[in-house]
Amino acid sequence: MDDEVMGLYDAIARRRDVRAEFTGAPVAEAVLERVLQAAHAAPSVGLSQPWDFVIVEDRGVRDRFHEHVQAERSVFADSLAAPRAERFADIKIEGILESTLSIVVTYDASRGAPSVLGRHAIADAGLYSVCLAIENLWLAATAEGMGVGWVSFYREEFLSELIGLPAGVRPIAWLCLGPVTHLEDVPDLERHGWRSRLPLSAVLHRDRW
Repeated sequence: MDDEVMGLYDAIARRRDVRAEFTGAPVAEAVLERVLQAAHAAPSVGLSQPWDFVIVEDRGVRDRFHEHVQAERSVFADSLAAPRAERFADIKIEGILESTLSIVVTYDASRGAPSVLGRHAIADAGLYSVCLAIENLWLAATAEGMGVGWVSFYREEFLSELIGLPAGVRPIAWLCLGPVTHLEDVPDLERHGWRSRLPLSAVLHRDRW
């Protein structure tokens, strides 16, 4: 296996959902450009490229989003039974204020419409395309020695208003990004005993389920 191929597998293996390890150090503009170019190079249904990337550096915006996320964390915590709630209390869910910057990745279903090649039978194919762009971004950031954290404790309506998204454009991910002290060997949720990773054999089927 050559070094280039090994580098790809290494980035996949090292990638983590980062929360506590951000340093807040600057990200060089050239590095950010490479990471965003990698995201923009993702495959998309009908070459619709239905994503946009909103770079969020303003501290006031991040403070407001952080407050909203903490409120949603409380909503989720209140839904848990006592033992689970106690375990969740020790889990950090985001690095909004610690990371260097954030990137909101959005989905515009109207891009390329009305005739998006390949989407006529699977309406969510465009959404899947955005997720591929996010994965590209995540792996590129890992290869650059940075961390990414996907924040999902928010209401779409709140985030759309916060960053001024046009009608019909959905926020799919708030991604915290920046240099890190290190990437954990074991994912946070596994280290905290929330869930364990399944072996490939548990999810692999051939020809039929």
